[in-house]
Amino acid sequence: MRIVYIGSVRFSLAALQKLVSLRVNIVGICTLKSSSFNSDHVDLTSLGTTCGIPCYYADDINSHESLMWIRSKAPDVIFCFGWSRLLKNELLGVAPLGVVGFHPAPLPANRGRHPIIWALALGLRKTASTFFFMNEGADTGEIISQRDILISDDDNASTLYEKIINAAHLQIAEFIPELEGGMVKTTKQNECLSNVWRKRSERDGVIDWRMSAKCIHNLVRALSSPYNGADFVVNGRVFKLWESMLAGRVSDNIEPGKVFAYSDFGPLVKCGEDAICLTKCEPLFEPNVGDYL
Repeated sequence: MRIVYIGSVRFSLAALQKLVSLRVNIVGICTLKSSSFNSDHVDLTSLGTTCGIPCYYADDINSHESLMWIRSKAPDVIFCFGWSRLLKNELLGVAPLGVVGFHPAPLPANRGRHPIIWALALGLRKTASTFFFMNEGADTGEIISQRDILISDDDNASTLYEKIINAAHLQIAEFIPELEGGMVKTTKQNECLSNVWRKRSERDGVIDWRMSAKCIHNLVRALSSPYNGADFVVNGRVFKLWESMLAGRVSDNIEPGKVFAYSDFGPLVKCGEDAICLTKCEPLFEPNVGDYL
């Protein structure tokens, strides 16, 4: 089975490494040299070169040049894992077996953008790792494999990302033989259970101290590495809050955004509901008790 692989993020690299370890026949890799919108961007050419796999920088994956390059590899199937652009019908029809895509959410629920960030920011207790055959829609094709992933209170973007990678590795090892043998069983998505998450903006990452402490803490978890961090501004200076702790209930007679005390872990800030401890800021943040953020 000849595979052309498309990807450009950290997950793409992890899945490609798993495929290489399984000794499948990857005949070409399409990737990006850089990305202005993926903070977890990875250029796959280093691994491709090491493994002797031809690589191609596909700035426009649907262009005539990209299609010609992919067709020249005569793929039986295309894997597209970690590519923030829709594939058009012409590309979807290049390989006889189709295009296998990936989405870290329990499809048909939570289609769309930033699924790891939204799952944590919304305080969800569960997500999933889903492989599916791509069609002209966004995350709408028939499901090949899906595994539930529990989200703990201690998870942040980095640990949840690793859970998703670990689940995906197991799934890849399971469905590759089925795909090669023409025995893949798929499940059609139930549109009645679907929803689509929107694209996040920079404003979505700005902390509003009128939010509850829990909502702010979830936002910090969601935007931790490999993402861009949650922001707040003091006297025109931007700070990144990478880690936080819930500090419990405090007097309701304290305004949101006030630094009212220090703990052993950092300054305590009153929120719209309860309080939060700022445990890791960049640059170092050492406000005075009584300051307002």
